Formats: sequence, C-alpha cells, structure tokens
Amino acid sequence: MRTVTALRERPRNRVAVELDGAPWRTLPADAVVRSGLLVGRALDRESARALARELRRAAALGVAARALRHRDMSRRALAARIASPAREEALGALERSGILDDARAAASRATALAGRGFGDEAIRYRLEHEGFAGEPLEAALAALEPEHERARALVEAGRSERWLVARGFASEP
Repeated sequence: MRTVTALRERPRNRVAVELDGAPWRTLPADAVVRSGLLVGRALDRESARALARELRRAAALGVAARALRHRDMSRRALAARIASPAREEALGALERSGILDDARAAASRATALAGRGFGDEAIRYRLEHEGFAGEPLEAALAALEPEHERARALVEAGRSERWLVARGFASEP
C-alpha cells in the first residue's frame, strides 16, 4: 500500500500528489480536499474510490461550467452534455448555487427572442427545443409584453402582417 508523502500546490487550482516520495499525479484541488487525501495517509482501496468519485464529480462540474460560460441553458440541455455518472450531483450543486436556474434562463431567453421580433408561438417553440418546459416556460411567456402590443410596434416600424405570422405571431389579434 502506498502512502501520500507530499501535496504541492500548482497553478490553476491544482495539486501535485507524491506517493512514497515519487510524483504521482496532478489533480484538481477540490477533488483532493473532498476525498480527504492528506500527507501521511495511505492510499488504500477506500480512499482511492473516494478520490475517483470526486474526480468524476469535478469533471462533470467542469463540463457544465464550460457549457454555461457563454449563456444560460436549461437543466435538460445541460444534462444532455454531461456524460459522467456524477451528472445529477453536478446539476444539483449548480442549482443549489443558483448558477443553473431554469426559470431565470427561460425568462432571459424569452425576453431576448421577443426583442428580436419573435411572437409567442415561435418563442414557445424555441424554448421547448432548448429544453425548457412546464412552469419556467409558462412564466417566461407570461412575463413578456403582450403579443399584440409587440406586433403593433413592429407594424408601425414597417413590418408586414405576413412577416409577423412567419415570426410566430398569431394571425388574429
């Protein structure tokens, strides 16, 4: 059985681990801490499994963070990107921290689409396609300016009724 003889801090939140005086691996610092890896501790089967579990969790969180870097996503769309067995734990952690919030993301996306001249049906279709459903989707649509007012503003700006129907506005007010 091998023993941890050194933990050395490295850039970008990483830790170099030495076993029995020889370099072993460089690991994410949070995985080292959460697994309880300490200098002088034996790396037995139980601690190796705990470390592997934490590495899977860190990898899943890394994939999720990179996916959310540029824009919010629905929980369902984000889950489809994470192939790790630690997917649910990572998604739960992101939800608890407020980073992953279907209601906020759906409202933001609906507002952006309405601002680009889309009607309620087109917005509903896009949000459903992006993985939003149920209460977050309905609340996002309800929070928008009424469709007929948005349509009136677009007609005043020179858009035709045909253009509005193509953008998902109801053909009858």
